[in-house]
Amino acid sequence: MGFFLVSIALLNLMIIIAIYKNMYNEIIPGAYWTELTETIAGYGLGGSTVALFGRVGGGIYTKAADVGADLVGKLEHDLPEDSPRNPATIADNVGDNVGDIAGMGADLFGSFAESTCAALVVASVSPQIAIGDGKYLLYPLIISAFGILCSLLTSFFATNIMKVNENDQIEKTLKYQLIISTLLLTPALYGAAALSLPSSFDMQAANTPSGILPNITNKSPAYAFGCTAVGLWGGLAIGWYTEYMTSHRYHPVREVANSCHTGAATNIIYGLALGYMSNGLPVIVLAVCTYVSFKLLGMFGIALAAIGMLSNLAIGLAIDAYGPISDNAGGIAEMSELGPEVRERTDALDAAGNTTAAIGKGFAIGSAALVSLALYGAFITRSSKNFTDPKYHRVLKNKLARLSQCYRCAYFHRTFDWSTFTLHFFSLNNEGCGYCSSRYGLINNFRLEKSEDSWPQIL
Repeated sequence: MGFFLVSIALLNLMIIIAIYKNMYNEIIPGAYWTELTETIAGYGLGGSTVALFGRVGGGIYTKAADVGADLVGKLEHDLPEDSPRNPATIADNVGDNVGDIAGMGADLFGSFAESTCAALVVASVSPQIAIGDGKYLLYPLIISAFGILCSLLTSFFATNIMKVNENDQIEKTLKYQLIISTLLLTPALYGAAALSLPSSFDMQAANTPSGILPNITNKSPAYAFGCTAVGLWGGLAIGWYTEYMTSHRYHPVREVANSCHTGAATNIIYGLALGYMSNGLPVIVLAVCTYVSFKLLGMFGIALAAIGMLSNLAIGLAIDAYGPISDNAGGIAEMSELGPEVRERTDALDAAGNTTAAIGKGFAIGSAALVSLALYGAFITRSSKNFTDPKYHRVLKNKLARLSQCYRCAYFHRTFDWSTFTLHFFSLNNEGCGYCSSRYGLINNFRLEKSEDSWPQIL
């Protein structure tokens, strides 16, 4: 799925560029790259429109079907998971395909299309890049092409070298694919920059005051490689942290499981606290990516960082789709009334797939944040509006990176409040349970009588 989506998205974009290139060459011979890139920006808008309906509509359907199947089967009729006697099981399986496969694919397709179009729009203002037949302008597409090749090599490692013989190896193999693709892409991105960009290029800024969006002059391909590498390794950091927060091997998930001993209330509170805390490192990573890429190449650097984060999209989407596919396999095995050993294997695959699916969602959210800023940069770069009003200064020049830290502090404050409440509740609950169980037989021999001062007495 990952290779198909990235390949089709890249092929469609190349076809659109070729069509509009011939059209504009007849109207404006030799000087049409700025108009062409503004026109094909609609490709990203179309991808976002599809993602809106696929992600939101599909996500609502899959969660409604999942909850409905559990309520009908487990709570009302005491049926096992994915029982063939439960008609809602079919809706649950279909929902996994609609929300977690089609919805996630549409979401990441939209991010891929938007980041590529934003980079093309910003690059078109460079007199050294947007020149001649536009071979330098195709650099953002070359990054994705190199990503497909490195992802193919990573898949070869996963299927022929890192063979899975035990259940404990499933999650490690999936996680290592992300690491290997990142390691392979790092030198590949440098080669893509060296082959696809001129030895020196400039980037003209918009109508902004000096120091807000400065003109970028005499930059080498190494600066472009730095922006893409920052995005690539930032995506790996977000994926690793997401895996840490969602895998049953690590402390956070085990703490949530332990909170179930005192009931559903503490489980919900502690789970929400960890959820709020989990956005801390991703926000820091995105702020660092934004700051570094902007310092290197301005708004063009931010767009390249977004493309770099999505350069191994083929692998990221593949390990994301692994979870719902394994879940459906378990449902089919249960409905077919296969042996318990089959269900045990599919449950192991599903457990590993749930963690890797969370990694994919971290990629999607992180890349979407960079893509939104890249689109804003494309608008600023190509807009004819004079941005000399002081009200624009608070938005430009790295203010977004600093503002994100303020939101992170607010979430961390709420996390500490809820975590502290949960810990105090644990202490109070354990002390109360121990007292009631060991002192005076409070549970079995409890009777109230009124004394002279109207206080209940324990007899």
